[in-house]
Amino acid sequence: MIPSFSALSSALIGVCVALLAGCAAGPAHPPPSAELSEAAAASFKHQAGWQPMPSQPLASTAAWWQAFGDAELDRLMQAANADNLDVAQAAARDRQARALWRQAGAARRPQLGLSGSALRTESSSANGHNSYAVALEASWALDLWGRLAREQDASGAHVQATAADLAAARLSTQLNVAEQYWRLRVLDQQLALLARTLAAYERSLTLTRHQYDAGLAARADVIQAETQWQTLRTRVHDLQLQRVQHEHALAVLSGRAPVDLSLPAMATLLPAVPVAPVQLPSLLLTRRPDVVAAERRVAQANAQIGVAQAAWWPDITLGATGGGTGPRLGELFQAPWRYWSLGPTLAATLLDSGRRSAGVDLAEARYEETVAAYRQTVLTSLREVDDALATLQQLAAKAEQQARLVALAEENERVVTTRYRAGLVGFLEVVVAQNLTLESQRTALDVTAERLVASVRLIAALGGGWQGLGAENG
Repeated sequence: MIPSFSALSSALIGVCVALLAGCAAGPAHPPPSAELSEAAAASFKHQAGWQPMPSQPLASTAAWWQAFGDAELDRLMQAANADNLDVAQAAARDRQARALWRQAGAARRPQLGLSGSALRTESSSANGHNSYAVALEASWALDLWGRLAREQDASGAHVQATAADLAAARLSTQLNVAEQYWRLRVLDQQLALLARTLAAYERSLTLTRHQYDAGLAARADVIQAETQWQTLRTRVHDLQLQRVQHEHALAVLSGRAPVDLSLPAMATLLPAVPVAPVQLPSLLLTRRPDVVAAERRVAQANAQIGVAQAAWWPDITLGATGGGTGPRLGELFQAPWRYWSLGPTLAATLLDSGRRSAGVDLAEARYEETVAAYRQTVLTSLREVDDALATLQQLAAKAEQQARLVALAEENERVVTTRYRAGLVGFLEVVVAQNLTLESQRTALDVTAERLVASVRLIAALGGGWQGLGAENG
């Protein structure tokens, strides 16, 4: 007995489904090795003596900046997270990647279409006639060789990479906000220091004028005192300009025009430098968004090798069509005008002059490029963490030395001023002592600023508050 066409089609579909479940092109994706030495994987170079602060687990919260305890910084961070345009662009790219992933998934499922036509034909040798047609068409690309599956894998890895890119954009913005804010706050401290110093210089100028009037000081002392006072007044304008520039930068980071943001001067004391928890380099590879994004791009490139390899095999599409065609609309679904068809379609390239082979080579070369880029990103991340650790260690020691220098300079200024009042020294020694005190105090503030910035950079180098792709997607 000869089997019917329906039975043959059912058998063909069953075989195709079985093959579809068992075939896949391309290599599997083992996570790429960072090729770190045993010492590099175990600890950072400048981690010795660096203890985490258990009361403030920065790595367990997205709002890591709250460890500084500054309400204004918190408001600026919230505005930047919501309105920063770099973050908005990264979020749009993330949505694009998710849409492409859905498109890749839809290509693996059956497609259904409807078409219709109405034609009027006229000729010189025959009377005109009408022709109507309607058809319902279904198709399913049988992914026997895994090409479509690999395309979806590549799109999925791209989605994860863009999600990590979005987290990296947020972290970069947060880092910039924190840096600009602390530099602005330190400028407020510098301006407050200059205001106090100007008052002290003005008192010295008044004293020198009185001594000059009494014949106890030379005219040169008065000129020198006034020159010192005027020079410091000029420096105030430089600091004010720097403050304006930092304020403008914060406005743009918050998604606003400079005219829409005005931060009042804050002369309150700067916060203590928080201690960020230092973790193993192996954990850094899963928490730092740019490293995760680089690894996901390796997975994407690996899947693209499978797509290129599957191009060697023929494409098989199972199609079904049903409809009607006839001279009148009312007869489209009546015999003999009805028709249907069902069957597979095979398409294969027999000669491409090396195009597919070149495609495989291209995909493999791109994979090797992404692996190298991943390893470079890992090394860069380790360098940034160690840079921040080394900077904090050196700045902590420098801050202690600078505090002693400030104390000595202030004591020297008090002694020299007393000797000047007693007429034992000239005003030049007072000028030197006052300038030494001012510069030592300004340097101390600069060191504090650099310590705050370095602590922010360490937190960012450790991944900020991002917990990885699971937290991002959850």
